[in-house]
Amino acid sequence: MTIADTNVFEALESNVRGYCRSWPTVFDTASGAWLTDENGKEYLDFFAGAGALNYGHNNPLLKQALIDYLLGDGITHALDMSTVAKRRLLEAMRDLVLVPRGLDYKVQFPGPTGANAVEAALKLARKVTGRTTILNFTNAFHGMTLGALSVTGNAAKRAGAGVPLVHAAPMPYDGYLDEPEDFSWMRRALDDTSSGLDKPAAVIVETVQGEGGINVARAEWLRQLSELCSARGILLIVDDVQMGCGRTGPFFSFEVAGITPDIVALSKSIGGYGLPMALVLMRRDLDQWSPGEHNGTFRGNNAAFVTAEVALRHYWSDDRLQLATLAKGARVHEHLVALTESFTGISTRGRGLVHGLVFEDASQAEKVCQVAFEHGLLVETSGAKDEVVKLLPPLTVSDDEITHGLGILTRAVEVVRDGH
Repeated sequence: MTIADTNVFEALESNVRGYCRSWPTVFDTASGAWLTDENGKEYLDFFAGAGALNYGHNNPLLKQALIDYLLGDGITHALDMSTVAKRRLLEAMRDLVLVPRGLDYKVQFPGPTGANAVEAALKLARKVTGRTTILNFTNAFHGMTLGALSVTGNAAKRAGAGVPLVHAAPMPYDGYLDEPEDFSWMRRALDDTSSGLDKPAAVIVETVQGEGGINVARAEWLRQLSELCSARGILLIVDDVQMGCGRTGPFFSFEVAGITPDIVALSKSIGGYGLPMALVLMRRDLDQWSPGEHNGTFRGNNAAFVTAEVALRHYWSDDRLQLATLAKGARVHEHLVALTESFTGISTRGRGLVHGLVFEDASQAEKVCQVAFEHGLLVETSGAKDEVVKLLPPLTVSDDEITHGLGILTRAVEVVRDGH
């Protein structure tokens, strides 16, 4: 194939592309929970930009705010300069998110991705404590840059680093061991000066592991982890990049456990419209950065600030979205439980509007996703062996759309399991 070939994606785009291989069509437009390809075929989106589109595609409220801002020559790129758009966002974060939850956090704008937020969080933890080791968990995923990869569990992704990934140590996530007490070894190793485990700067955790297979940590497990860290002077970082912004119901996924992390990483849907944006929230006393010590050219995406502020003011001034998400999640859970009762070798797990259908035969999960795509539903796999069909619809999805999507998923499972 040469550069002159008509398929410009094959001719010019790198082999690294992935999602387009699972969904082999050319998408053209999108609205709400739907994508339409260039041939006019519609697809219900239970992927939602890997969690970046909690409020749906081209949400009309956010779109109009963005259009008005651009038509008014609003600032788009501003590094970390003070702007009206940033001030309005910070005020919304303070008034609608932080103060109501009793969170006294400072807000940092790192680069615009989740990995940028994780990198900044790790760097800050090491700076504040003077220690280097970070504890992470089995099946964790925190990003594709070197620091984030060092605390990621997936062997294939780690191998892509090309260099040793050091200064991190994995611990068993909730449910990884067939024992009721998952912290026994961790406590022993941390408190034994002969264990060989250096006292860490921080522990980083996802309350629900999305890429790891929709592994849900119990509230009591998260509380024990928080207490363990606090008692030993270890900072607790919650990576809420995918599970924050209402994905599990509350704005923060850790609220269910009643804990207060020292540092929180946010990205994906914090920008509201799918525009790149990330935040690091830190305990006030941890804000020990020197001016410019951590920076990035695109940390001031003011267009994202605009849509982020509107999303916060519209969806988080009361608990309507949270309650709706929990109700929709209960419907999804009920349907998936019934589905697992109809077929052997399948189980389900999840929280809020993130759920997984887990196949003992991992190859069936991929086949289900393929059949679902053929019938107009976008779902992806996750988990160590890609054994989980992951459902991640927009939080604004309608009840009828949930019914439609679950119907397609059920048919796809039936086709794969019946061998048709």
